[in-house]
Amino acid sequence: MDHSFAVRKLNMFLAEVNRQIEAIDENPNAWAFPHASDHLLLLEAEARMIENAYKPDLGDYDLLANERDRWANARRATIQALAQARSADEMAAFLRPASPSIAASALHPWVWDPAAPLWAAQAHQDAVLTAARTVNRRLQQKLARHDIGEMDLCMQSFDPKPPAPGKPRLRFDGDPDTPTWRARQEGAKYLSAGAFLGIRNLAAHEETVTWTEQEALEYLGTFSVVARWIEECSVKTAP
Repeated sequence: MDHSFAVRKLNMFLAEVNRQIEAIDENPNAWAFPHASDHLLLLEAEARMIENAYKPDLGDYDLLANERDRWANARRATIQALAQARSADEMAAFLRPASPSIAASALHPWVWDPAAPLWAAQAHQDAVLTAARTVNRRLQQKLARHDIGEMDLCMQSFDPKPPAPGKPRLRFDGDPDTPTWRARQEGAKYLSAGAFLGIRNLAAHEETVTWTEQEALEYLGTFSVVARWIEECSVKTAP
C-alpha cells in the first residue's frame, strides 16, 4: 500500500472538511447550511475508499445524518485513517520479528583480531584478505605443514581418507563410520576450500572489489566458521 499517497489524499480531504464544518458552525440557520461542493464530494469518495482500506467499515459513516454530524463523522474517520497511514511503515517495522545480529567482535579471534584495524579504516577488502591469511597460517601451524596452504591444504586436511605420511588430517569428534560424520567432514572440506577460492583469491587478485560492507562482513563470518572448525578438530597422523 502506498501510504504517502494515502496521507496526501486524506490531508486534502481533511482540510476541505474542516472548512465545511467551520462554514456550518458560522451559520445560525440550520436550513441554510452550505451544500457540499462537487469537489468536496469527490474527495470524500476517495477518502472513504482509503479509510476502508486501513480499517474495514471505517469510511462507512452515515451519509444521511444532518450536515454537521455527517462532516464531523467524516472528520473522525479521516483522522483515524491518517494516524494509521502516517505510522504504517514505523508500525510495520516495530511489529516485525526482531532479526538476530552478529557482532563483528564476536567472530573468531583469528578472523576479527587481524581484521579489526583495517575494518576501522574502511579497508574491508584488506580486512577480509588479512583474516583469510591468518586462518591459513593457523591451519598450517596446527598441521605443521608449510609446503602447501589454503585451498589445497583444506582439501587434504578435512578429507575423510585416513591420514598418510606427511599428510595429517583434521577430525571432528564422532563416529567415523556414520554418514553424519562423513557429511560433516566433506562439508568442512569443500566449504573451507571454497572460502579460499571464492573469497580470498578475489580479495587478493582484484585491485578493487565491489563488496558492500554487509557482504564483506559475511565473508569474514565465513572464515570465522572455518577457523572454529580448524580449532575444534583434532589432528590425526599416520601410524
